[in-house]
Amino acid sequence: MNKQELVRLFAVATVALPGLSLSASIALAQPASDGFPGSVPKAICGPGDHTESGLQGQTTTQERFSGDSERAYNCNLELVGKEPQGEFEGAFSQDGPAYAGDCAYYGTDRVTSLQRHLGVTVIDASDPQHPRVSAYLNDTAAARAPHETVYTNERRHLLVVAQNNGPDFAVYDTSDCRRPVLLADIQLPGSQGHMGAFAPDGLTYWLTQGGSDFAGALYSVDLTDPSHPVMLPPWHFSGVGGPHEVRLNPAGFLPGVAEGTRVYAGQPGSAGDGPDGLVIEDVSDYQFRLPNPQIRIISTLFWPDQGTAEPMVPVKIKGQPYIVSADEAGGAAGPGGLAGACARGQSLFGYPNIIDVSDETNPKIIAKLRLEVSDPAKCLQVANNTPPDPPGTAPGTNLPAASGTTNYSEERCVADNPNNAKMLACSFSNAGLRVFDIRDLSHPKEIAYWKPGAVRTKVLPASGSWAAGVDRTVEKISGWARWVVAGKGKGPEPQLWTVSDGNGFQILRFTENFKAQHKDLFQDADE
Repeated sequence: MNKQELVRLFAVATVALPGLSLSASIALAQPASDGFPGSVPKAICGPGDHTESGLQGQTTTQERFSGDSERAYNCNLELVGKEPQGEFEGAFSQDGPAYAGDCAYYGTDRVTSLQRHLGVTVIDASDPQHPRVSAYLNDTAAARAPHETVYTNERRHLLVVAQNNGPDFAVYDTSDCRRPVLLADIQLPGSQGHMGAFAPDGLTYWLTQGGSDFAGALYSVDLTDPSHPVMLPPWHFSGVGGPHEVRLNPAGFLPGVAEGTRVYAGQPGSAGDGPDGLVIEDVSDYQFRLPNPQIRIISTLFWPDQGTAEPMVPVKIKGQPYIVSADEAGGAAGPGGLAGACARGQSLFGYPNIIDVSDETNPKIIAKLRLEVSDPAKCLQVANNTPPDPPGTAPGTNLPAASGTTNYSEERCVADNPNNAKMLACSFSNAGLRVFDIRDLSHPKEIAYWKPGAVRTKVLPASGSWAAGVDRTVEKISGWARWVVAGKGKGPEPQLWTVSDGNGFQILRFTENFKAQHKDLFQDADE
């Protein structure tokens, strides 16, 4: 299932629920049928924060249509600076962002005649209060339509993009991150690029496929000489293993396992008719450039209540290896839409699992980071607060299907320190950027969030949710965040960099009030 099909399911389900009752859905977060808490504890926000009035993660109908959602919702996070809006045309928020040095990179898939600037936008954030656009990469077909293939490798100062549903593949040098230089532009015969990832050493780039090959094939490119990339033999999966998005193991993640020899793949299924979840794959043959390379399945772990699995991110917590999962859909994308999910007792939307992979042959879920909007006990309550479409209009007219505006699912999580994670910053689509304290995996909790202001009918043709005349009452963050420590000489200031669909690049920091109360979270921030 591709993204457009997925969001159409949300839109159709939105108008199918008028008869649902709120009875029995208003409840405290109790253990769900899977034995995990229905939702993690809500963040305790500071004075002056503009906070959500509804359930954790939710933007209520009142907030949407009173104009309140036009102002950012924040809890223990505040804005430092954002991309100038004068020439801003929108940011398809899944197209990266990728980062290198003081720079960020994001693209757009729209490629419309309304845009003045096509391609990957380059942001110079060396002045955090005044980030600016320093370049547009529009010299290759891949850069003009990269979808979720925008990735950097800072070891080798490389930026790679691959063409969305097409064969073009381009490599850029980011030695001057503000002005990337094209090194190579080649064709990958048969490729329909969708999502990508570097091996940690930067010598291999892995590319999942869209179009007719969605989750059926995995391409890879040898970047030993980045000016002359070489396509490696594609691997075609049969049944289990087909990846939507992949990540690879860093050095030292598993004892005795060389870096870049494990692919952690998100195999996309849908709730109720999966399989959907984690597949661990041995790609040693490719990493070591063996002849006739093979990919071997080590283990699988599927779950029934989510859908369209995406990245599976390796992190270490207190010295132990874990995978943080992502699903861009929940039960609402399964049979029967929102009503079907509620009837099955499932979470409406996707959320992160934290998975113990210390025994990679037997991965186990040990924590679930569900927001209240994904608490199965609150399913009907959330479903009935989804704004209806105007009478006489097609589903998704008011809140367009292309924006996934009823989708509070999590798509990507990033650890503050992947080798010793205390916090996760997770992009929850229309629930914004949410931050969790994961030091105690038996009691993870939310500690902060940032939901940028809704842009409503503003004309932003490069935005994934823009359509002429459409009222976008919520904003969307689905791409990768980045943890940055600024001001080391005068005391560390932990920052989060992110990109949202209608507001573009933003730099956030934790409030002084929050940092003063949680010094233990930040005491190693400058290491």
